[in-house]
Amino acid sequence: MKRVLNLYAGIGGNRKLWKDVDVVAVENDERIAKIYQDFFLDDKVIIADAHQYLLDHFKEFDFVWSSPPCPSHSKIRNEAGVGRGQNEPIYPDMKLYEEIILMQQMSKMKIFKGKYIIENVVGYYKPLISPQEIARHYLWSNFYINPYKTKTRGHMLTNKELMEIKGFKVNDRKLLRNCTEPELGLHIFQEAYREYKRLL
Repeated sequence: MKRVLNLYAGIGGNRKLWKDVDVVAVENDERIAKIYQDFFLDDKVIIADAHQYLLDHFKEFDFVWSSPPCPSHSKIRNEAGVGRGQNEPIYPDMKLYEEIILMQQMSKMKIFKGKYIIENVVGYYKPLISPQEIARHYLWSNFYINPYKTKTRGHMLTNKELMEIKGFKVNDRKLLRNCTEPELGLHIFQEAYREYKRLL
């Protein structure tokens, strides 16, 4: 059984189809953490700062999935929102790259011996560290991920459509939009254990 760290867990879209895993999920919003726990009763849910938790605990896990907050990197907020005067400019949150660099280096030095994935949106700027890319996702990892076609297209889906695609009955469009498609989460997890395709 793989010991898995699921950071910035949200409601658990990425985790939904994983089997035979011992999961520690970290989420800093108590309301969202409660929704996650209701769906995944056997997971240990911790309400904490996921960024700090990664630094303190990454060595304890076989697989790490991190999805740092995406608004400061997203095309929608910056190109559409800021460009049209709907949002104020903000700095990109460089914690994303702190986590990428940490996990790259810890893997390279064999301090972290497992697999990791750091996921974010396709951003409005050229990535500072080259990722793999699937649909609307940038993916930084220590293994190769085969292409995959997601179901979600565009940003204008209704709650009902999102609930059908994501497989969660949650009447909160933002939570559903932020939720990774479960099939993509499973695809990435399975790709991690195709040993012959490791990058490092």
